[in-house]
Amino acid sequence: MTAPVGAPQRSMILDQSIKVLYHSILVLALYFEFAGHNLPGGGFVGGLIAGAAVSLRYASGGAEAVRTTFRAPSHVILGFGLFLSSATALVPVLLGGAVLEHASYEMNLPIFGTVKVVSALPFDAGVFLVVVGLVLMAFAAFGDDRVANETDDEAAQ
Repeated sequence: MTAPVGAPQRSMILDQSIKVLYHSILVLALYFEFAGHNLPGGGFVGGLIAGAAVSLRYASGGAEAVRTTFRAPSHVILGFGLFLSSATALVPVLLGGAVLEHASYEMNLPIFGTVKVVSALPFDAGVFLVVVGLVLMAFAAFGDDRVANETDDEAAQ
């Protein structure tokens, strides 16, 4: 399989490295997402790390690889994250509390032992989705110059 004339050459080393690194970086992003309310990290840091993974996909496969990374469009991911963060902030007000007041619940799970669930987690998840949605929108805005150049070349002939 040869690349079309004028297409940039793809690096086999980069492509194979990203196959390993992409998923590893996403696991790290999820770690920061879930550890963020007790340790440094959280939704913003996790979202930035996930954005770095998407950046690697862009470096390897271009805009098309970024478009096919997630099933939902970037504006839907961003909108759902904004809704989730806003709802998490306003639900305590509806229950008679203050904005962003959070609660915690501890449960004993058979394999994991005692697990503490904090209501800040959905807020962080919303921030995570907002950041990832913004990164995806930025890469979608870059577009794919190859299609535009091919159309211009055909029109010139």
